[in-house]
Amino acid sequence: MKKLGLLSLFLILTIFISACGSNDGKNAGEEKKNEKVYKVGVDTTYPPFEFKEGNEYKGIDIDIINAIAKDQNFKIKLTPMDFGGIIPAMQANQLDLAIAGMSITDDRKKIVDFSTPYFDAGLTVVVTKDNKTTKSVADLKGKTVAVKKGTTGAKYAQDNASKLKIKVVQFNDSPAMFQEVSNGNADALIEDYPVISYAIAQKDLGLKTVGDRLNGDKYGIAVLKGENQDLLKKINDGLANLKKDGKYDEIIKTYLGE
Repeated sequence: MKKLGLLSLFLILTIFISACGSNDGKNAGEEKKNEKVYKVGVDTTYPPFEFKEGNEYKGIDIDIINAIAKDQNFKIKLTPMDFGGIIPAMQANQLDLAIAGMSITDDRKKIVDFSTPYFDAGLTVVVTKDNKTTKSVADLKGKTVAVKKGTTGAKYAQDNASKLKIKVVQFNDSPAMFQEVSNGNADALIEDYPVISYAIAQKDLGLKTVGDRLNGDKYGIAVLKGENQDLLKKINDGLANLKKDGKYDEIIKTYLGE
């Protein structure tokens, strides 16, 4: 009887331990399932910062945010969209952050909080290679200028349209804007210097940059103003680590060379 009692007690303990183990595994699975995945707004028509090659997203911004997420141990999901829709999507809580060659401006800082700058850009005027008369922004008087919707290039053109006496036409993506000038339907375009320089180097678009840079734009990673401050800190910490260990320079060199 004593042996039977001990055996019964052993079986009860075994069942209890197994049940606890099974429950722990279930909780771990639930925890992994419920792990936060941050939705990242990107504009994949913006090489060398963001573009799609086959089924893979590539570019400076893509590599930087992936490296930051790995360094800071958080998960992300890329959400491609037109650049002009990114901030509205953040306001609608459809995105947690955005990295899209987004210039840090006072107007945008009213809506979003930016990380420390991760790239020095600047706007430039672009014309066809055979254009001999346009050498600076001052030569655009009476001309038609193409811009991409929602960009600082578009804002610059609109803000200075009366002063420069230009007609501004807007496009949803960079390739359509480039084509408008190449085809002669627009006289010039205004675009971020690294973007158009990369595009011209990669493919003969029949275009060239002219004059000095029009401003000193810096790119930042954005979160909705007053929200996700813990995430913003992780982004800044991760970015600092990338610059410190050389990973940032490695990414830039991959797309823009020395």
